[in-house]
Amino acid sequence: MYVFRCIVAASLIAFPSYCFSKDISGVWQTQPDRKDLISHIKIEVCEEEQGYCGTVLRAFDETGQEVQTPNIGRRLFWGMTEQSDGVYAGGAFYLPLIDMVTENITFRLEGDILTVSGRVAMIRSSQEWTRLE
Repeated sequence: MYVFRCIVAASLIAFPSYCFSKDISGVWQTQPDRKDLISHIKIEVCEEEQGYCGTVLRAFDETGQEVQTPNIGRRLFWGMTEQSDGVYAGGAFYLPLIDMVTENITFRLEGDILTVSGRVAMIRSSQEWTRLE
């Protein structure tokens, strides 16, 4: 039993990022954007992008009615990698409202809340997304 405990302890020391990594995969609901639309974003590991990517699955208006927008099916971000426990960065993010891509985005995962923060020029903004599944 002592040998087993030593192996487990050594594994935890040798592979901390594997043991304690927080996974952001799943479907997330955004807060309303400037057009009062709420979106569902699917986050998954994308091998070709070497990190996590997110795609817009659905959008809803302020009454909860599903709406069609040109962003449905669009890749919203790509290449996000874990920088430290629950903090992701290093990728690019498409901002549909201003038709621009930025690399100044950070995700912070705490439980089932993903705080998405970013900067474009001198403007900083953040939004909390809630895990749906």
